[in-house]
Amino acid sequence: MNRLILAIDQGTTSTRAIAFECADGRFSPVAVSQIELEQHFPASGWVEHDAAEIWTATLQTCREVVRKAGGVGRFAAIGITNQRETSVIWDAATGRPLHRAIVWQDRRTADVAARLAAQGLETKVQAATGLILDPYFSATKFAWLLDAVPGARERAAKGEVRLGTIDSWLIWNLTGGRSHVTDATNASRTSLMDLKTRQWRPDLCDLFNVPQNALPDIRGCADHLRDCDASLFGRALPIHGSAGDQQAALVGHGALNAGDAKITYGTGAFLVANVGDQPVVSTRRLLGTLGYDVRGTAAYALEGSIFSAGSAIQWLRDGVGLISESRHSEAMAQGLKDNGGVYLVPGFTGLGAPWWNPEARGTVVGLTRDSGPAHFVRAALEALAYQTRDLLDALYADGAPRLGRLKVDGGVTANAFAMQFVADICEVEVERPAFQEMTALGAARLAALGCGLIDDLQPVAAEAPAVWTPRMTAPERERLLAGWRRAVKAAIVAAPETEAP
Repeated sequence: MNRLILAIDQGTTSTRAIAFECADGRFSPVAVSQIELEQHFPASGWVEHDAAEIWTATLQTCREVVRKAGGVGRFAAIGITNQRETSVIWDAATGRPLHRAIVWQDRRTADVAARLAAQGLETKVQAATGLILDPYFSATKFAWLLDAVPGARERAAKGEVRLGTIDSWLIWNLTGGRSHVTDATNASRTSLMDLKTRQWRPDLCDLFNVPQNALPDIRGCADHLRDCDASLFGRALPIHGSAGDQQAALVGHGALNAGDAKITYGTGAFLVANVGDQPVVSTRRLLGTLGYDVRGTAAYALEGSIFSAGSAIQWLRDGVGLISESRHSEAMAQGLKDNGGVYLVPGFTGLGAPWWNPEARGTVVGLTRDSGPAHFVRAALEALAYQTRDLLDALYADGAPRLGRLKVDGGVTANAFAMQFVADICEVEVERPAFQEMTALGAARLAALGCGLIDDLQPVAAEAPAVWTPRMTAPERERLLAGWRRAVKAAIVAAPETEAP
């Protein structure tokens, strides 16, 4: 029996493919290929990707992994996970992108979200979708693309234009344009899907001025989404799993029960807490979202989004040259006895939950003549913990039980200083699994379920995780948090009232 799953993990900074062998419910990586993705910043607060580049990199990494793993005959199915909210517009006949993709971090539609909020529409949108009004989500991006591309609205009305998130774009290309679908988790991030019925809402499509006929059909996370074109890999493999990256990570961690929670520290950081089989509307500006939808059974979640996490370390490396490699940040931070009163609020593309200020920008406070490069580095790492604490406080205020253990993944978790600081500031045990690629693992697990290699999503015991336990005193924690809160206030006060493109 073919026991390999081809997992596609299309992220914000790279495209990766991993072959997993599924045996007795355990998933073992046997081959991997990765290509970095170029970022485009055409204006302040704007972030774009080349959708054609994403597809080319996906095809290249998948072919490399199939070759490394011994050929397509060993594979049972394809699973997909992707950067969410990133929005693509393409020609229905040629498959050619009509504009660069607008990335989830992009803030160009902040004025649209603000105008709708000023009209008192946020309560309606949140009640239906679980989401607040913010340019983060796909609906305003779709509308902007339709208006920016000459003739796109008229062509969309005639069925000649397709809109979708990255999962839809990849599935369209994998199937040779025969399948225009999205999974319910990605659809839940558009502001257009009813969270309870898991279907598009015509009234929301009208509100955001997005034609429903250009949108993909919504499917379950382990559904058969059609076979890929046989010419791509030498055989038509069924596409059997799809979920947005944070929901895939929830599945990868095995956080399948109400009260389980994980946070992924990638370009951004995303706390997702499983709340069970009914959606919860947050009163603290967390996001109600779908955890997964498998065989008609849904698990819902509350989510808090940090827009700049690993990207802050990347900025220190690539933007200002304070470090030559990201791994050097740990030693630099540990070389200081404390933070010297320096705080970095990484609002490079605005502030996410619970602040939701799209106009905020990166801010450093507390500098003295004694401050040096190491203080900037330490402040960036500490900001991960402070922002995580903000999310957890909001989660608890929404009625969630206090966490005993927080599951973590993502590149930043290799930094032991940062993880210990998260444990200290958040007053919670931090657990990092031995295998880190939780998003890809979640996609592989969903695909394996869909094609029958496993019977359920429950993980089989793996290697022992690394665990960090809180050890900071309460007075020191409160002193540091008070400094962080002052820094956030300073960043918000300094934010411009409007951001011209």
